[in-house]
Formats: sequence, C-alpha cells, structure tokens
Amino acid sequence: MRTARTAALLCPLIGLLVILSVYLYCWEEGTQPLSVKPPSPLSQHQWDQIHLSPEEWQALREALRWPSPDRPVTSLNDTTDPRHCFYYVENLRDNYTVGDTLNVTLVTRDFSGNPKSYGGDFFQARLHSLELKASTYGSVQDHCNGTYTVHFSLLWPGQARISLRLIHSSEAVQVLLRHREDDPNKVSFRGYFEEGGRSETVVCNAQRSGSRCCCEYKDPATGEMWFCQKPAALPCHALVYHSAGTYQAKLTDLDKSLLDTKLTNVDVGIPGTDPKIHILPLDTESRQEQKCAPGLDTPVPAGFYFQDRWTSLVCPARSFSSAEQIVGCLKDKQLYMMGDSTLRQWFEYLWKNVPTLKLMNPQNKHQAGPLLGVDTGNNVVLRWRAHGLPLRTFKVPRARLHYIANEIDGLAEEGHTVVVFNLCAHFTTFPLAVFIRRVTIIREAVRSLLHRSPQTLVVIKSANTGYKDIYGSDWLSLQLDTMLRRMFQGLPVAFIDVWQMTSCHYTPDQIHPQPVVIQNEVDLFLSFVCPQ
Repeated sequence: MRTARTAALLCPLIGLLVILSVYLYCWEEGTQPLSVKPPSPLSQHQWDQIHLSPEEWQALREALRWPSPDRPVTSLNDTTDPRHCFYYVENLRDNYTVGDTLNVTLVTRDFSGNPKSYGGDFFQARLHSLELKASTYGSVQDHCNGTYTVHFSLLWPGQARISLRLIHSSEAVQVLLRHREDDPNKVSFRGYFEEGGRSETVVCNAQRSGSRCCCEYKDPATGEMWFCQKPAALPCHALVYHSAGTYQAKLTDLDKSLLDTKLTNVDVGIPGTDPKIHILPLDTESRQEQKCAPGLDTPVPAGFYFQDRWTSLVCPARSFSSAEQIVGCLKDKQLYMMGDSTLRQWFEYLWKNVPTLKLMNPQNKHQAGPLLGVDTGNNVVLRWRAHGLPLRTFKVPRARLHYIANEIDGLAEEGHTVVVFNLCAHFTTFPLAVFIRRVTIIREAVRSLLHRSPQTLVVIKSANTGYKDIYGSDWLSLQLDTMLRRMFQGLPVAFIDVWQMTSCHYTPDQIHPQPVVIQNEVDLFLSFVCPQ
C-alpha cells in the first residue's frame, strides 16, 4: 500500500524545490528575506502523492528559507571576506553570572573592505574555554542587511572566549544550492554485474543518466528506484555488487573560488575585540530538568561541555563510564542501528567498551555492515547496518544494502527494542526531493511501528558537522537536518542533537569526531534508553 502512495513522490517535487532554505532566516519585523521565488501551489493530487498537507509544506518552506544576494556575483571581490568582518560584544560587562545571555554584533564586509548590504552568510559560533575544556553552541540571527547578532548562553563558571567562523559566504551558499538541484550526478556509483564467468562494471545513480540507460531497480515495498547503465553483454538481473564511483562536480572558476577554503579563510576566526568573559557561579540551579523521554524539544543551546563532559539542557543525561553501567542499561534489549558511518561510531564505541559484547560477523566490511554484537550472558543484541542506497562505500554485495523503512517494517518486538537511525551525509549531493521522499517513507514506517509496538523507543541521531565542500558542506547537511527534524516533529521519537555537540567541541573539525565526543553522544543516547 505504501508503494502506491510513494512511488511518484520524486517527480512532482524536483521542479518545485528550487528554493531552499533556512536555519536562520530573517524574522525581524519589517525585514523581508531575499530568497529564491517559492514554488507554486501544489494540486490536491500532488499533495496526496507526497504525504504532505499544504500546512506542512508551508512550514517546511519557512524552515528552509535562506537569504540570497540581491545582485549577480561576478567576482570574488564582491563576496564576504572574514578578514574584513568584525564583531563586538554588546554592552560588555566586567562580570556575568551563569544563566546570563551574551549578545554579539557581527558586521560583514567584502574582499574590497566594503560593507555588505545583504545577508545569507553561513557562520558557526561557539563560546569556549580551552583551559576548562568547556564550550557551547551560539545561535546566529541574520538581519539580512550585512549584520548579524550572535546569542550565547553563559553556562559554566570561569572564563570564556568567543569564536566566530565564516563557513560559507552567502555567494558560496548559492553555488551549493544550485549544484545540489542542477547537478545531481556530481557523485556517481558503480554497479558490478557478474554472470557465467563474465563481469562488467557500469555507472549507477539515483536517477536516470547517460546514453546507455537503463537497468531499473524498484524496491517492491518502498517504491525507491535505483538506475544503472545497461551492461553491454550481461542482463540487468546480474547486478551483484555496489560501490562508490567518481566525484565530478561541474564547477566554474568562480564557483571554485567561492568554495575554496584557502581563499575564504574558513579556518580563520572573525576578528573582533576578543574579550575574556568572566562568569561567576550561580548559587542555585534554576534549570528545571525532566526525564529523558521521546517528544522533548531541543533548545538552543542544547547543552554545554565542561571538563569534556556534556551537560544536556534537554534532560538530565547520565554518565555511563564503565562497562558494567553500559551493560546494566542494555540488559535484555535489542538495539537496531541503521544509518551512516557516524552512527556506526556508536556501535564501535559500545563494542570496544563492553568486553562481553562479541562481534559475530567480523568478516563483513565495516563500511556497510551488517554488523552484529551479542552479549549472551546479559541477553543483549546490537545491530548496525548502512541505510541503503545511495551509499558511498567500498565494494559490497548489493543485497546487504537494505532500506531503513523495510527494516523497521520487519520489527514487531515491544518493550525491549530500541531503534536508532540517521541519514544525511550520503544525501547532500542530491536534489532535496530525493531526501524528502526517503524521509517520508521512513516516517510512515515509524508511525506504523509505534502503532503496533508503542513501547518501542525510536531515536533519531542528527547530522554531524565537518564537511566544507561541494559534496558535503555543513550548509547542505543543515538543510537536510532541519528537514528531518521538522518532518518528525510531533511524533513520540527522541532526537540526539549531535550537530551542536560536534560543532562546538575543541577537537579537530571533522565528520567523524574524536572518541571524547562519541562518548558524550552515546551517554546521552543511553540516557534515553535508561532514563533516571
């Protein structure tokens, strides 16, 4: 039944999703965001096909709106240069108190030193103390006139410093947006056909392409499609293996300059007054804590590090510092993890830190899985597998790549089952419609699971930060992460916000964070599995 409702989802959306979108869009009274023209209204037939009501579609449009330049960009000199930008703390005081808010004004200029008159720059902000191993995430408000306000919550006693980084100029964001929608084959995949002692390798992808198209592969349950160029001699049913292919974005010289982190100094902080913020302790704890449970909202900030320990502002997270504590939480439970390599890090952390958890299929390639860990003495079963096509991976049997929705549809346990999934990094190169289709199908599977097994815990891991190029920029990830959160809003699922946890830590900025970050992520996850 789901196949009939979802099979036609992709086509009507591709031409409609040319706007895209905001994490920080202009909401000040009287300020109009500069953005691409929104899509035309959809017919009732189209609404029925994509499982989105007009109200939900409108909410998604607003959540994804992103300001754009108000003029054509023909030179790098006209774009935002972090070396000419500056910031200052509003109403700077000698001392603050834990719980206070710090506001910072950020003013942007181009490479010629001229003030910018429009917004859309993508910044990341954090308040931190290397000595205290403390940090937290800052939210950036775009005023759409070249100025921004950064909001920080002061959450630990001691000193703190401000760090503001330009990840992408507003002009570079438009390059990312354009290539996401207009160049979906910038990353290709390989399909390996074998039969009768013969073999062929061809190009595959999530949409038709090339003159030798196509072998079509339609998943009978979800309606998801996969396409491979037709082999010269072998039949379509001879497809056996899958792997990543080539990276081939068609960038102009200006596009390359706009995305070149060396030219835009992405790793150089925005110059400013650089004050030491002195934060005095608060005598009483004013934050009201609630049990870690599905359905909780994620505030900004969602928490903070202090002495490398993450304190969640969502709910009272526990520390699982020993194997005994982890096993005590996982006893008599089955965990199903489905997603990409950033979620596989959770599986690997649990496997390495719980000696009684034995890896049962070590011959399987870790990149795609499936991986199985079992602790027979404590009746613990831990599974991880990749989320299915599209997947950039080493050569693996295609039959091992299962769609998340199909895996969820096969679950019927109640009370002792935990489902964890994520998907983002492998979808950043595709038009947004591809991701919407996938999330819609998964959402329907989750709804069905919670209907037949309401005691099952469903956890969604957010996207990681760390990518900075045309194939996986943080801006592209943020778009998908915003969409994922919005589409599951209102369902009794738990979100683990690792976006903030990865963006504000002092360790190197990379898609696969260091063990100290993974430990805090897993502790927060286990706090939902075993709440206080």
